[in-house]
Amino acid sequence: MLEGNRVSPISVRGFAVASATAVTAVGSVVGVASGSAAQNNTDAETTAADSTLLADIPAGQQAQVQLASLTQQADAQAIAADVSAKRDAEAAARKAAAQTAIDKKEAAAKAAKAAKAAEEARKRAAEEKAKANRDSSDFPVASSYSIAQIQAMARQMVPSGQFQCFSNIVDHESDWNYQAVNPSSGAYGMFQALPGSKMESAGSDWRTNPATQIEWGLNYMNSRYGSPCEAWDFWQANSWY
Repeated sequence: MLEGNRVSPISVRGFAVASATAVTAVGSVVGVASGSAAQNNTDAETTAADSTLLADIPAGQQAQVQLASLTQQADAQAIAADVSAKRDAEAAARKAAAQTAIDKKEAAAKAAKAAKAAEEARKRAAEEKAKANRDSSDFPVASSYSIAQIQAMARQMVPSGQFQCFSNIVDHESDWNYQAVNPSSGAYGMFQALPGSKMESAGSDWRTNPATQIEWGLNYMNSRYGSPCEAWDFWQANSWY
């Protein structure tokens, strides 16, 4: 209660202590963020201890004391908000930087994988081109050939994706015997050409050179059916090609 131009010591002390307590709470938040919590607590305790002096302040100046206290509280809250916002911004920046690093790593891995696939495709294309340019003259002539040797020749002349179909036909026609003869029809060689002399278009040594027969057989499948696999499709449906 006011007594003339004086303020009750209890009322002033109560207001000062309440104000100091509010300032202390906000100051503690700021202090923890900035590493100076202990200093803020000490300042608040000093303010509370000196609050009894407010009892001697005239009533006309009490409003100024209240305004100053509220202003101090507002400043402390603004500082706390700034510190919190800065902390959040730094955390967001660290998170964004980490995500950027992850994205770059994934992009680099994808680029490396694409480059590897392109290189493998280039090698396959080069191999297929080399095979397409091979003929029977690229292989040394021998007096006899094993099935493994004949198949090795075929792998070097037939495109990789067509080899299994090519092999299936040869398996069914002659079991890779380049000197096989059909006793009833006279069909000859790995592909049972009828007559066998048709293979002379690939080389005059068609009777004894499996590489010459492979060259002829591959050309036959490509020209008549489009590819060894299409020839194999026809063979499965008709048991001949």
